[in-house]
Amino acid sequence: MTDVTYPAAAARPAIPARLWLGLAVMLLGPFMTVMDVMIVNVAIPSIRRGLGASYAEAELVVAGYSLAYAVALITGGRLGDLRGRRRMFVAGLVGFTLTSTLCGLAPSAQTLILARLLQGVAAAMLFPQVFALIRVTFPEPQACAKAFAALGVVLGLAAVAGQVLGGILVAADLWGLSWRPIFLLNIPIGLVAALAAPRLIPADVVKPGQRLDLAGVVLCALGLGLLLYPLIEGREAGWPAWSLAMLAAALPVLAAFALHQHGRSRRGASPLLQTALFRDRAFAAGVLLSLVFYSTMNSFYLAYAFLAQLGLGRSPLAAGLVFAPTAVVFMITSIAVGRVAPEHRRAVLMAGAAIAALGEFAAAATALVAAPLQAEALIPALLLVGVGQGLLITPLLNTVLGGIRDGNIGSASGMLSTMQQVGGAFGVAIAGILFSTVLEGGRAAGLGEAASYAHAFAAAAGYAGAATLVVLGLLLALPKGERVG
Repeated sequence: MTDVTYPAAAARPAIPARLWLGLAVMLLGPFMTVMDVMIVNVAIPSIRRGLGASYAEAELVVAGYSLAYAVALITGGRLGDLRGRRRMFVAGLVGFTLTSTLCGLAPSAQTLILARLLQGVAAAMLFPQVFALIRVTFPEPQACAKAFAALGVVLGLAAVAGQVLGGILVAADLWGLSWRPIFLLNIPIGLVAALAAPRLIPADVVKPGQRLDLAGVVLCALGLGLLLYPLIEGREAGWPAWSLAMLAAALPVLAAFALHQHGRSRRGASPLLQTALFRDRAFAAGVLLSLVFYSTMNSFYLAYAFLAQLGLGRSPLAAGLVFAPTAVVFMITSIAVGRVAPEHRRAVLMAGAAIAALGEFAAAATALVAAPLQAEALIPALLLVGVGQGLLITPLLNTVLGGIRDGNIGSASGMLSTMQQVGGAFGVAIAGILFSTVLEGGRAAGLGEAASYAHAFAAAAGYAGAATLVVLGLLLALPKGERVG
């Protein structure tokens, strides 16, 4: 792909209105996939009661989606490169809509778990195409920055909608359907997006004759499955021998995947993941940054949910309303940061990491000092976290994907999304150990439930703050300028 330079605002080509409408359609995909994660977390007690599911089955309803999603992301991204990103985006939308229907109509816990696994695979076909489509549809840096800023807004909106709307729908018990509308809601959204996408999103040209690396798919799925399943399920099970054995087995399998991909890359044999991508400094640093940063996001918000609902006795809706201002400032910050010039992007990222770390440490201090703790007391710290993360997420996507060639952008997007999921699983595992250890210690010391949960939350928030400081250091590895290539 040829380098492109836009020396002045007046020289930039105008973006047709049709492309911005296409962006709106693209963003319906991540809106559904992120909202689905949040909304199911809120509704899981109602699902368990309605289907008579065990705790283990209820966990798999949540974890099965995340596991299938993470395992299939690299493959989903590569399929976009090989078969067409718009085509795979529409296929993912249709698949997500159909599997949402299966979830909403599931007669048993086992059927719902299977439908959630399929839904995760459909989400993995859908989500990486959005990163790639934004990157190739808006090649001009400022327009691309605005598009990624819009993505940040949608992710924040989806987080709010999932928590608040989930509580409303479950409480409303529409037509006596209990939790089922949380899945059926995806049907009209998915159908509208699938019908509009071919009309509003430009078709992309793919190189003929390329085949999917099936051996790479198997090694990738097996390695990630061996890594992520024990991270997701092992802590709740007390880290039994099987979980440790799976973690140990994941290392040689992932090493074999890396060697296989490097060999195919050197031969020019269309690998699942082009290893030459890692010679791009921003991409290599961005993969590691995503791993560490997303370990702080998932763990921090999960610890907050435990504190607010189990420790402080708030309903899911009430806990979501306390969290809502955080998502609002995240959206506002994402809009503002889309206007930042490329040469200032690394400074903005570092400011975001510093503010997010300050908010996480402030949340830990508030939980330890406030007595008795009220969820509302955390709002100032949560606002800092929201601002910091808004300054981080969209500029990081721009910086990491900005120099990737079109032929590999889907594979790169899949890899970046996979690291986000792996980082999230690692963070939940590490913070979960801290949370449960401190919680049990507080109970043993005679603290009340609220105080024990407050101390446990402080430990998890402290981990998030420390890891975000690591992110701040890693940001120094990013290039200062913008690469468009």
